[in-house]
Amino acid sequence: MVTLGHYLIVSGILFAIGFAGVMLRRSLIIIFMSLELMLNAANLSLVAFSRFHVQPSGVPDYNAQVFVFFIITVGAAEVAVGLAIIVALFRARQTTHVEDINTLKF
Repeated sequence: MVTLGHYLIVSGILFAIGFAGVMLRRSLIIIFMSLELMLNAANLSLVAFSRFHVQPSGVPDYNAQVFVFFIITVGAAEVAVGLAIIVALFRARQTTHVEDINTLKF
């Protein structure tokens, strides 16, 4: 039987992979993909907590699952704006590597 701990372990592993991708990679596209992986790990843990938290009437508590929809919406907006910024920076600098981009510095 799959327990809450199993879901949290998978969520932790996904979050760690995403965090490692953000910290170790130099391409902006991979960094954005890693950020999305971290958001999905948080979504997985929220859904798992929602599934295993039962109200006194015996019905699962779906409040966290509603919160997941908001996180997915914010993630989609982040991807749209982030990819637009990446395309604009690539057109200006011909690279997507983080250390080569100094446009936003003073």
